[in-house]
Amino acid sequence: MVATEPQSDQAQPVPAGPGLLGQLIRFGVIGGFCALFDLGTYSLLRAVGMDAVPWVDVARAISFVVGTTTAFFLNRRFTFADGRRDGNAQVGSFVLLYAVTFFVAVGVNQLMLHVLPESGWKATLAWVVSQATATVINFVMLKWVVFRVRPVKEN
Repeated sequence: MVATEPQSDQAQPVPAGPGLLGQLIRFGVIGGFCALFDLGTYSLLRAVGMDAVPWVDVARAISFVVGTTTAFFLNRRFTFADGRRDGNAQVGSFVLLYAVTFFVAVGVNQLMLHVLPESGWKATLAWVVSQATATVINFVMLKWVVFRVRPVKEN
């Protein structure tokens, strides 16, 4: 007798992820959304009085945490889903990465506020430079460290 039904004990092929270009596009779209969320938070906090030293740094720190936490969960689901795994190692990698980029973003923002000439766009431009720096670091580290695809071990 010839079986016409697929064997349930056979391994099903795993669908391929979006590839590097697809990941870059998804990361860009999600990053754009989260950057607007971050900038909105930063602008709101400055508008309610956190626009002078040291509060501007606190505002940038809060907006960074809001934006990057949102970006992590969206990227985990939509950009790097093939590298997603549950466990403390991935969470620990995320916390370490975002701790580093947190200080980079706040530090670059503070540096830009000191070196940029006075203008109505100074704070926004400082935020953009700090955000761009953190974004590059985040993509590289999320792709090749936090959400790296581990090879399947054959038995």
